[in-house]
Amino acid sequence: MAIRRLISTPFTSSSTAAEVLEGVDLAGVRAIVTGSSSGIGAETARVLASAGAEVTLAVRNTGAGDAVAGAIARSTGGVRPRVVRLDLADMATVGRFVEAWNGPLHLLINNAGVVTGGLERTREGWELQFATNHLGHFALSVGLHHALALGAGDRDGARIVSVSSTAHMRSCIDFDDLHFERRRYDPQIAYAQSKTANSLFAVEATRLWASDGIVANTVNPGGVATGLQRNFTARQKASLDAAEAAGVFTYKTVEQGAATSVVAAVAPEFAHSGGHYLDDAQEAYTVPNDADLARHPHGVKEWALDPTAAERLWTVSADLVTA
Repeated sequence: MAIRRLISTPFTSSSTAAEVLEGVDLAGVRAIVTGSSSGIGAETARVLASAGAEVTLAVRNTGAGDAVAGAIARSTGGVRPRVVRLDLADMATVGRFVEAWNGPLHLLINNAGVVTGGLERTREGWELQFATNHLGHFALSVGLHHALALGAGDRDGARIVSVSSTAHMRSCIDFDDLHFERRRYDPQIAYAQSKTANSLFAVEATRLWASDGIVANTVNPGGVATGLQRNFTARQKASLDAAEAAGVFTYKTVEQGAATSVVAAVAPEFAHSGGHYLDDAQEAYTVPNDADLARHPHGVKEWALDPTAAERLWTVSADLVTA
């Protein structure tokens, strides 16, 4: 059997999001970026807007979102991005966001994420990291499927970008105890499970929706110091320091961290090809599930691309969010 060549692009780990978009015209493109009130999300929104896209900042804190929207308008001289409240842990706000959306959608950047230092639950009893990082984005994407299909029809395709992490290597999906109702809670494992879920979502979304012109890909932005780390426990901080010391990652700037998201969003190499995991602006190589993270910091574990797990997770997620 022939081995498929991994998809590559001209960009590298040091490329910035602005460099990826150099010479790209996104006039007429409608984009949503979740978690865009700071960090990688704000930079992703900024560069998309600078290339002419009509950007919506989907944020929990609309005050912070308004500040980012104003800064983007001033720096680009373009149209001020819309700011709409979205709390991914609250299915009611996800529903309101979807209901309020009108017309086509061309880019959905599922960027938002949360890290907790201990066990927290939503009103439904869901573990908060899984609920926010995966289930909220799942419900949002499914709710916007029609808009994405419309976008695909008028621009030769629509794309979803699912932001994951090297942390996915720490855990597969525990289908027997998704919400830590029986096993001992470990926030790092919970986060890892949610990041694996982000990748599996892209696999199944592409399988189901490619016929509609919609593809989804997963990205690892790399190590970027953002507000995501504000809730880290001492143990989590120590683990991050140890990973850096072992060479698992080196810190990137926010501009560099946003680059791989933008590659997945606009690079022609991924226009009609989905279900891939990108690292440092390239499709990552796959490693066995027992592979050592320190030896394969730029790989993706088999469990994060497993089509059987992806289909099962989609079914389980749909049952949860529509219950």
